[in-house]
Amino acid sequence: MATSNKEMTTKLTFRRYEDGDHKWKRFTEQIFVEDTSHKCPTYVHRTPPCQGSCPSGEDIRGWLNIVRGIEKPPADISMAEYAFRRSTDANPFPSMMGRVCPAPCQDGCNRNAVEDFVGINSIEQFIGDTAFKEKFTFDNSTPLNGKKVAIIGAGPAGMAAAYQLRRRGYSSTIFDEHKELGGMMRYGIPGYRTPRKVLDHECRRIIDMGGIDTRMNTRIGRDVSVETLEKDYDAILWSIGCQAGRALPVPNGDAPNCVTGVKFLEVFNKGDLKVTANRVVCIGGGDTSIDVVSVARRLGKVELEEEHRAEQVIGGYVAHDAAFAASREGAEVTLTSLFAHTEMTATEHEVHDALKEGVTILNGVAPIEVILGDDGRATALKMAECDVDPNGRPLPREGTEFEIECDLIVSAIGQGGDLEGLEEMNNGRGLINADKFYAVPDKPGHFVAGDIIRPHLLTTAIGQASIAAESIDHYLSHQKQPKRPKVDVHHFNLLDKLRENQLAPTDFEVEEQGDLRGTETSNWAIHNYEDRSAQEIIASDRLFLGHFEYTPRHLRQSYGPSSEDVLGHFEERSIGMTEEQAVAESERCISCGMCLECDNCVIFCPQDAVFRVKKDKSMTGRYVDTDYSRCIGCHICADVCPSGYINMALGDH
Repeated sequence: MATSNKEMTTKLTFRRYEDGDHKWKRFTEQIFVEDTSHKCPTYVHRTPPCQGSCPSGEDIRGWLNIVRGIEKPPADISMAEYAFRRSTDANPFPSMMGRVCPAPCQDGCNRNAVEDFVGINSIEQFIGDTAFKEKFTFDNSTPLNGKKVAIIGAGPAGMAAAYQLRRRGYSSTIFDEHKELGGMMRYGIPGYRTPRKVLDHECRRIIDMGGIDTRMNTRIGRDVSVETLEKDYDAILWSIGCQAGRALPVPNGDAPNCVTGVKFLEVFNKGDLKVTANRVVCIGGGDTSIDVVSVARRLGKVELEEEHRAEQVIGGYVAHDAAFAASREGAEVTLTSLFAHTEMTATEHEVHDALKEGVTILNGVAPIEVILGDDGRATALKMAECDVDPNGRPLPREGTEFEIECDLIVSAIGQGGDLEGLEEMNNGRGLINADKFYAVPDKPGHFVAGDIIRPHLLTTAIGQASIAAESIDHYLSHQKQPKRPKVDVHHFNLLDKLRENQLAPTDFEVEEQGDLRGTETSNWAIHNYEDRSAQEIIASDRLFLGHFEYTPRHLRQSYGPSSEDVLGHFEERSIGMTEEQAVAESERCISCGMCLECDNCVIFCPQDAVFRVKKDKSMTGRYVDTDYSRCIGCHICADVCPSGYINMALGDH
């Protein structure tokens, strides 16, 4: 009888070795043969791939283990606050990132080799939203050292840099040409994805640390010169983002009703754009283009006089009155993408929502010409089916041309920096150069982070800001910039955890201790532990995946309107998890590279050599230990360790 599809997908089969395997996969394993290996277990901390895939370098495994209850908080702090503090060590925007980050961490998750990734960003949203409800604040106990940094740009990079600098004792002034804080989180993403009350709170929480001033509606290079900044501040961080969208590079692509996606979203998010056009075509395929078409479907259209057309508002010549919204009707909205549906760079669920909302998506096509009417405005967009060359350029197929009638064309095909008045910073491509420490080459005291280096994700900008803040600290302390670690993220530190629990090793005094050998019973070292997290990311083939049962992902709820309901629908789509749901989902984490506290090594050790550490000494990373007088080097403990935390690598027996 054939195995049912349900049984195949819910009853997992794991094999470490396939039929015909007769050699160890790694050279180092070839010398470990049964009880003649002369090797004993050591506990090796490595970076999990979720964290290695996170551009802001969050200790994801750490805060998942806190939520699930493996890592215990100090007695005076709740689980939720402890998880919040661990999460925000790298990223001060857990609510925002939990909602809008495309989550490359989930693509890297080793649980994908079992059945499905852990819902990391849904748990991050739970942490952030709980912090919002409970009004958790950031620690500002580090005294200010009297040095001040100018931060140009109040987006995710600038705000994150101000946060990280304040934690190091530096005050700062944030300059931004907009009215409010948040940058692209506010002006580039619709409010139904980044709810403004939560965004305001996460920005205000940073400012409330003290020592952080803001100067809004101020453009550097126009209102304040670079020379003034250099005179008044000890260092300057450029985090101005990329506010200029790319125009459509086809004949007549500069028609008055051809606008960029960046400008379209900025004007909408400022509240000036209340309705759009009857027929809207957006060219893109990334997250920005999805936001454009989703907003266009929500705005709808009304019959407008020439001076109130959407491009007039987007161009800054006029603003719509709220009364326009009362009579709006649904607009025809089309998204075109050069790539196939499966190859679009937009987040998959965002594409799904856009289709549900009534957006038409055409894949594998490229624009070749804007067709103009007698008044010089675009009336149609000429398209063609196309192939893509190795350099990513479209190659139209002859004879496949067709036209899409339209009243507004939105180009969401990339963006660049607006460096007007800052020409000295321009690298010739509308961006600012950065070295590996995020310093601007040949400009001492100038640093840079975020999209102005190269447009990427919000979380990338936040990660760069953290490194830039560290580099500014070294620069202002007159210290040589240290070599960046191979795995450059925020790591779990066992020594800090021991200190937190008043179990730190005692200081080693050479005159008192004498001989440096024989540390096994001494308390001035962390025994039987190696930290390779700065050098290695642990892959799934180091894990014992047979330990894990099929456990479907606990999905957070979201409300995406249908095509009939989308008009005027600006309520938030993402419904956060309850604590019970967040705990259940975090329990799916494999805890790659760190002890899972499953007891497999204790249970399966034939010599009873592996034992649990006494409760008053037990903590994350110190749950089990080994009695080497009993160990025979059979490596069973390493074979059955689900998280790959045990290595047979400790010297000769």
